[in-house]
Amino acid sequence: MNITASKLNKFLFFKLPSAFLCGVRVKEIDKNKCVVSVKHHWINKNPFNSMYFAVQAMAAELSTGAMVINQIQKSGKKISMLVANNKGNFTKKATGRITFVCKDGQLIEKAIQETIATGEGQTFWMKAVGTDEKGDQVSEMDFEWSVRVKR
Repeated sequence: MNITASKLNKFLFFKLPSAFLCGVRVKEIDKNKCVVSVKHHWINKNPFNSMYFAVQAMAAELSTGAMVINQIQKSGKKISMLVANNKGNFTKKATGRITFVCKDGQLIEKAIQETIATGEGQTFWMKAVGTDEKGDQVSEMDFEWSVRVKR
């Protein structure tokens, strides 16, 4: 089964309703890149009239994790995935529509092949960059993913 943006958004509604209610949506996904956006609204704001950092983190994590889900599914193996670590840097108030792009999909396949071959867990870092409607960077988030073949 091929993962599409609409299937991921349906997944959000049923499995991650807080992200869905905050407006997080997948716009496009392929093997190497995923684009996720979220619009600043009253439900996801902070007291400083910008987007709450956790909402940005949800969107950024989804832009990395959706590709991990996709690659695991394509492997045909039962593989667990988990965020082992994360880092965030916020450079500007997030208002309007914020778009997170991750272009690190090429890192996933190697880790999945290695965990299948060795049975040992593998980790890798993926970066998501969030920009506003003007194209200015508002945040940058890094997620360390851990994958391991289920026993």
